Amino acid sequence: MSTTPEDEPGGTTSPGWTAADIPALDGRTFIVTGGNSGLGFETCRALAAKGAQVVLAARDPEKGAEAVERIRAEHPDATIETRVLDLADLDSVEVFAAGIREVDVLVNNAGVMMPPRTTSAQGYELQFAVNHLGHFALTARLLDVLSQGADPRVVTVTSFLHRRGRIHFDDLHGEHKYSRTGYYSQSKLANVVFGLELHRRLRQNGVPITSALAHPGYAATNLQSAGPTGIMKLAMKVSNRLAAQDAEMGALPQLYAAVSQDVDGGQLIGPDGRKEQKGYPTVVQPLEAARDRELAKRLWDTSEELTGVTFGLAAR
Repeated sequence: MSTTPEDEPGGTTSPGWTAADIPALDGRTFIVTGGNSGLGFETCRALAAKGAQVVLAARDPEKGAEAVERIRAEHPDATIETRVLDLADLDSVEVFAAGIREVDVLVNNAGVMMPPRTTSAQGYELQFAVNHLGHFALTARLLDVLSQGADPRVVTVTSFLHRRGRIHFDDLHGEHKYSRTGYYSQSKLANVVFGLELHRRLRQNGVPITSALAHPGYAATNLQSAGPTGIMKLAMKVSNRLAAQDAEMGALPQLYAAVSQDVDGGQLIGPDGRKEQKGYPTVVQPLEAARDRELAKRLWDTSEELTGVTFGLAAR
């Protein structure tokens, strides 16, 4: 494994931080992918409440519009709109990004979890396509606009299950052997590897954008019911009731990463409770293998090849 001391970010967090601690965000623009439900919805709601201009990106335009109306019912003065973004289709990513003229913070939140093996519009395994490749391409396409923002940031949302993952370069799309949980963990590890490598490349190339990571712990959202089927779906439903924290708490790490002045590039923010399952935002450590520079370069190069999108950020 090739790592360097500079891979270890510093910084502290504020104990017991909640959405009430978010500063005024007037004049700042946030894009939140998967903003119509779960963690994404709670993130949009909290940002809008503090005066941000929010772009709620959703695959389904009707669900996006419903989410916007729910937020406006609670915050009538909210500056929020919905735009269509299907991360399973790289053509949709291109169209969405072309319509963005300004953004200060991109929250790569959307995801799919443990479905039967499915492929994206471009033929890639769905979890890897949506959770990683779609966000990789979106970030690349918005990088120039982000670089003009105020305190610009990219927040990539992962999972504590990234620690069980490995990148199956020999069978990246599960064509030969597919495991729902294994390929979910692969996509979440890819999120971490990407976020850390993006941090390194931004800094090495003098681009003033912060790349941070967040994971929600175990939060009860529709993610656990939208993808899994059969016994797995039933088990997650029971587990959500007994063990999970609610989506409002689960969204705090990504909100913290998006707005707190205490956040450093390369940090992973997660819950401060036992096994990082529940609690308030704090700095946590990713899987050590996620810091492997050789792994990062291979994943980066592979992702550029699969998406046809490049960042123009040289690795040194």
